[in-house]
Amino acid sequence: MSMILLAVHDTYGTVLAQVGNPTPEAPPGSEKILQLVRYLTWFVLLSGICGITYAGGKFAWEKWTGGGLESPKMVAGAMIGGVVATSAGTIMNAVIGT
Repeated sequence: MSMILLAVHDTYGTVLAQVGNPTPEAPPGSEKILQLVRYLTWFVLLSGICGITYAGGKFAWEKWTGGGLESPKMVAGAMIGGVVATSAGTIMNAVIGT
């Protein structure tokens, strides 16, 4: 039984070794989609900068008036969102892997 399994393993190993590792290639006409992705990335970065600026101003106002501090959560949320958004390509490359 083990000899049969060994033979099957060797056969499939040889076949799979011949398949190779294909490299990804963008389809024709994909430049418009990539341009849209670049615009969306720019918008996400701009939103993050605006969010951190707003939360910083709100933090100063809350400290000055003695109100409750909600803005540190806003700053942390904007920073975490920015890290995830800007590293989306790296995350996808790690998940798909080449």
